[in-house]
Amino acid sequence: MASLTVELGSFGFKYGEESGHLVFDARFLPNPFYIDSLRPMTGKDKDCADYVFSFPAAHKTLQLLKELILTQAQGFMEQDKTRLDVWVGCTGGQHRSVAIIEALSKEIEAAGFSVSVRHRDIERAAL
Repeated sequence: MASLTVELGSFGFKYGEESGHLVFDARFLPNPFYIDSLRPMTGKDKDCADYVFSFPAAHKTLQLLKELILTQAQGFMEQDKTRLDVWVGCTGGQHRSVAIIEALSKEIEAAGFSVSVRHRDIERAAL
């Protein structure tokens, strides 16, 4: 069986879409951008991630994505594929999508898969 890497990425829709095996939209979650103290942060910052995950929908989304990714990763391994690309987007690619990808990376690694993380738009200024 081939070794498989799950490549997880975040992006901002306002900077262009991404394509991959699985692409999801996190814009349905409340946006930390509208909280003055959270605006300059990213989803890697604890306060920002805590805000994102203070909503039950974020936890449910994390669990559903984890199950889907693990199911697809197992199937890909059985077909000797070496990569599974998963993207999560939000408006600017700094808050919600980053928090979800960071949490997903821990879950997928804990399940024994190799994980690579990319935050495409995290360095762009939160305007």
